[in-house]
Amino acid sequence: MVTRALIVLLMTATPVAAIELELPIDCTPGKDCFLQNYVDWDKGPGMQDYACGAETSDGHDGTDIRLRSVADVDKGVAVLAAAPGVVVGIRDGKPDRLVRTEDDRAAVGNQECGNGVRIDHGSEWATQYCHMRRGSVAVKVGEHVKAGTKLGEVGYSGMAAFPHMHIAVSRDMITVDPFLADVSAACGAEGPSLWSSAAKAKLTYQRGALLGLGITDHALTLVQLEDGVKLGSPRADTPAVAYMWAINLEKGDTLDIALKKDGDVVVNNTETLDRSKAQMMLFAGKKAPPGGWPKGSYTARVTVVRDGKPVISEETAPVVLD
Repeated sequence: MVTRALIVLLMTATPVAAIELELPIDCTPGKDCFLQNYVDWDKGPGMQDYACGAETSDGHDGTDIRLRSVADVDKGVAVLAAAPGVVVGIRDGKPDRLVRTEDDRAAVGNQECGNGVRIDHGSEWATQYCHMRRGSVAVKVGEHVKAGTKLGEVGYSGMAAFPHMHIAVSRDMITVDPFLADVSAACGAEGPSLWSSAAKAKLTYQRGALLGLGITDHALTLVQLEDGVKLGSPRADTPAVAYMWAINLEKGDTLDIALKKDGDVVVNNTETLDRSKAQMMLFAGKKAPPGGWPKGSYTARVTVVRDGKPVISEETAPVVLD
């Protein structure tokens, strides 16, 4: 049940009572799920999110909350109704398939949402939930749902480059950004949010986030990380590779990934970005030296520096070789 009403100015001089939205996914943002994309506020060919950042894509009409990898989809992470209403549309049965090529894009033409659910909340408000796991849709057309009702599970059907749920909010068929609900405002403006206080506290805007950091026994590709491949731990006679995987990095960011032994850097790799990156993987590694890696504690450390200040700085628990 909606506990309070917000007053939002939606391209009209008359105040309109707005819906209040709860967290639409059963996970902990920043821990096992991550905010990847927001609504695009740029009316032209560029892109800009509500905070005047670049965490969006051209014409994007919703909010994307992602899982780390395809492997996490098997955990059955629930997509939840953000507010009470009536189910007015569903689609299921579309395959889960990451879009990586033009052929992949063509295969989901006109079905970009993939498996999804649309809910009518009254007063011309609606929410739509996309990219659900095939066979997971758990509601029927005409069904009345409460906030928190399970609608399905996170997948990667439709136009999905990573496993996630996409929630689009609209009133009278006009896209509304739940983070800044005054559609006549400019990005960065102070304005009302449609999220409940509890949901808003969990959906903190971050300019970049770390998805993965670790040490493994071979060089990696981003595709392997996206697919959730199992990673082996280094041994005395194998290569040792430190890797980092991050999203929403910005042009000019300087990334450094280092393999350390007993606190000292063994090898590192540094890169300064010439453009913003929706996601990126960087690694630094070496083959085992003659006679094998010496005994000790090995860690991976990542630092991301932006405008002269570290915005990400983390180090793993040690891998002990003895």
